[in-house]
Amino acid sequence: MITLDMIHDICSAEGSLAFYADRIVKNQVIKKINQITHWARKQNYLIIHVRLGFRSDYLDGSFISPIFTKAQEHKAAIVAKWGGQFCQGLQIDNQDIQIIKHRVSAFYATDLELILRANDVKEIVLVGVSTNNAVELTAREAHDRDFKIQIIEDATECANDEEKAASLRFLARIGNVLTTQNLLQST
Repeated sequence: MITLDMIHDICSAEGSLAFYADRIVKNQVIKKINQITHWARKQNYLIIHVRLGFRSDYLDGSFISPIFTKAQEHKAAIVAKWGGQFCQGLQIDNQDIQIIKHRVSAFYATDLELILRANDVKEIVLVGVSTNNAVELTAREAHDRDFKIQIIEDATECANDEEKAASLRFLARIGNVLTTQNLLQST
């Protein structure tokens, strides 16, 4: 199970990049992620929390990408500051793995694939934000690395319903898109 970008700057109303924090609260995304994490622990699944994060000088950021230059402008997602920390309420245990990424995909320049392969993981459950960026790109890359993918649609969120629906339509072509309730009832 992989959670993506559940950090204060994105998910908390006071965050620097909280463009859809209200949707995360309204749709109870953190509550659903915690339910799924609890379920995953009972299944003895490996749980990995991946967060976007940068050094305070942004030398590990991109000076070309519109997404990451916006983070720099807002002084967002700095690992050592509140905004770059995992959201309050997200249930993380000591045995969970935490990874910091510097780009959209959880695979790019991280040890995610190494950890998955070393633990003989064949199937990935994806949750988090944003559906049409980190979730979708991580799913695409997982697909190309021959992992079976499950995307939990109501445990992801993005800026609006249209973007989310478009992303989920594509994701259904490369993985299994289901709800939290469907997943929890599958065992």
